[in-house]
Amino acid sequence: HNALFVMAHKGSVCMIQRLNSAVLGVFGASATRASHGGVGAGRCVRSQLNTATFAVRGFSSTSVARSQEDYLKTMRNIGISAHIDSGKTTLTERILFYTGRIHEIHEVRGKDGVGAKMDSMELEREKGITIQSAATFCQWKGHQINIIDTPGHVDFTIEVERALRVLDGAVLVLCAVGGVQSQTNTVDRQMKRYKVPRLAFINKMDRMGSDPWRVVKQLQEKLFLNAAAIQVPIGLEDRLDGVVDLVEMKAYRFLGDKGEKIEISDIPADMLQECTQKRQSLVERVAEVDDELAEHFLLSEEPPPGELLRKAIRRATLGLKFVPVLMGSAYKNKAVQILLNAVLDYLPNPLERQNFALDADQEEKEVQVQTKPDEPLVAYAFKLQESQFGQLTYLRVYQGTLRKGEMVLHVSSGKKIKVPRLVRMHSDEMQDVDHAKAGDIVALFGVECATGDTFTDGKTRLTMTSMHVPSPVMSLALHPKKKDQLDKFSKALNRFTREDPTFRVGFDAETKQTIVSGMGELHLQIYVERIRREYGVECEVGAPRVNFRETVTRKATFDYLHKKQSGGQGQFGRIMGYIEPTETVMDPIQFENLMIGNAISPSWMAAVEKGFHEACQEGPLIDHQVSGCRFVVNDGASHAVDSSELAFKLAAKGAFRQAAQAAGPVILEPIMSVEVSAPEEFQGVCVSAINKRKGVIENSEVQHGTVIINCGVPLANMFGFSTELRSSTQGKGEFTMEYREHSPVMPNVQQELMAAHAAAKAAKAKA
Repeated sequence: HNALFVMAHKGSVCMIQRLNSAVLGVFGASATRASHGGVGAGRCVRSQLNTATFAVRGFSSTSVARSQEDYLKTMRNIGISAHIDSGKTTLTERILFYTGRIHEIHEVRGKDGVGAKMDSMELEREKGITIQSAATFCQWKGHQINIIDTPGHVDFTIEVERALRVLDGAVLVLCAVGGVQSQTNTVDRQMKRYKVPRLAFINKMDRMGSDPWRVVKQLQEKLFLNAAAIQVPIGLEDRLDGVVDLVEMKAYRFLGDKGEKIEISDIPADMLQECTQKRQSLVERVAEVDDELAEHFLLSEEPPPGELLRKAIRRATLGLKFVPVLMGSAYKNKAVQILLNAVLDYLPNPLERQNFALDADQEEKEVQVQTKPDEPLVAYAFKLQESQFGQLTYLRVYQGTLRKGEMVLHVSSGKKIKVPRLVRMHSDEMQDVDHAKAGDIVALFGVECATGDTFTDGKTRLTMTSMHVPSPVMSLALHPKKKDQLDKFSKALNRFTREDPTFRVGFDAETKQTIVSGMGELHLQIYVERIRREYGVECEVGAPRVNFRETVTRKATFDYLHKKQSGGQGQFGRIMGYIEPTETVMDPIQFENLMIGNAISPSWMAAVEKGFHEACQEGPLIDHQVSGCRFVVNDGASHAVDSSELAFKLAAKGAFRQAAQAAGPVILEPIMSVEVSAPEEFQGVCVSAINKRKGVIENSEVQHGTVIINCGVPLANMFGFSTELRSSTQGKGEFTMEYREHSPVMPNVQQELMAAHAAAKAAKAKA
């Protein structure tokens, strides 16, 4: 009975016609005669059809191999990204079920205790959140779809970053109640950074208070996207029954226990007018960015046919000029199959994306890589993961073919490495493959490398451009409780720093402590818990430390002489110039040589630059890193005998310290964008809690009995906020936060920080 409903799908008629042709090719007229017979003839056709299926499969795999271009045209590499708790993993679970990759549906926090397929880590299943991105692949209507399910929590934003770096398209999932939320903005910026075409899927349409048209408006006004719905829901909340496809103007309903049966019918009479209006506004939005549709829109009074509109939406989506918006409910098994159809219809295949690399033979000139399997190999390592078989390296093959057993060149080290094992990932399961062609996403074992490394076959010197890695905003002192576990502790830290570029490890020489830095409290808590579970090491955690920065606010000149005579060759170095603030406080430090003549030798000038960079590691106020400062040298003097690299390096350090004190130094603290949501009756309590932590409220609105407050709060004041919010709202309040910027602290706070730093230094000196 499932087949009857599948046959109703768009494109299935063509599939049946091709299969009939194959049957006729194998059996000739007997199959034709049987098709006109009675019940017995029907049995004959079924029997012959089964045989034909095997015959056709065998025939196609040996004699009629598809061209490489056809193979790439039927491939999609997509990511599923969203704000936390928007239903990404639930959606991926349904996609795997409908495409036949899994045979049972398990929920993220299901009662059966199994958990969703893509949440393979024990911690993920316990907490009900995605911590690591997970890759899988599936087949839908003759197309291969490689999928990466990403975390929604801001602390694991690097997982989204590296997934979008290598994917060709994306599905932005939004909650029909929450709409555009804080992490949605972050994901939107990441998609724009890597120019990734996307679909938007408004999920959770079955929830009380769902309003898809408000979400579409938020996409247009908050994310500045040219977005429009290509579907209209049939019913809302607990009455959600299906969707109307505005392209074909057909109604789709999803029947059966798991929504596997699709019923296609005409649009209900009471919805026809609304759907006609929505289609008209869809056509207008697409016509604004597509010339072909605009021409039809202006010259014809008839509405555009479905095929014309579909092609126009595809062109506009690939050109990053339009975002089609779909609707449904993954949890209630509604409209997921239509989303899969849209992935094929509107998202690009690898041939339709332009990817660039740097060519070392042409002074690192940017060149476009060719998505062809017969070109020299170029593969990019975008994610590392430790497994029982060793390091697992996730690769995107951009050009050429990667084969098991062959030697590849690790570009950054210059070493040749053998590919021992090549696999496709299905969450935590592996399927061995012999080769991977341009466009494929695979993983290999036993290769030591770092995230962002490039592999080639040695015939080319291309290096893929790197991904954006955000700076950590929080640090903790961490050490094992038992000294005999130091070896395991260091192994764990080495592994996690290789896997996660936003997890940094340092050593404080003064306190003799290991300092770990990350994207937030949860990020660091997860790693502490993983060290305990995966390595059996109990850790003592110090107080969280905020990553302050220091900068200057005005221009200050320096004329510094470093002179030292202690018998034998002395030290002499004199530099003159000025320091000044850059355009923004978080700009990297800059060094400029504006000298005319050779009063200072060029080799010594390199030492001056090195001294400046070293001096900026410890600012003049509380020994935190300096940013947003430009150091300009315009004159100097040297001595024929006593000048040296060391002398000029020390002169640069002294000059910076001298000038920084006169340049109005200030301390910068990280400011977080915080979104608090709680029942409306707790609005006053929430506002009070934010004000107490010196937060600045930017927006407050009430949606369906829930108050949503957007504010900026210093990270140093956010510790313990989660506990306070839950206790003051009877456990009903939630909040999310993400790093926004570093901003100067208030003068009184600066004095307090400087006093605390001086007291800590004095205490260390006494000890």
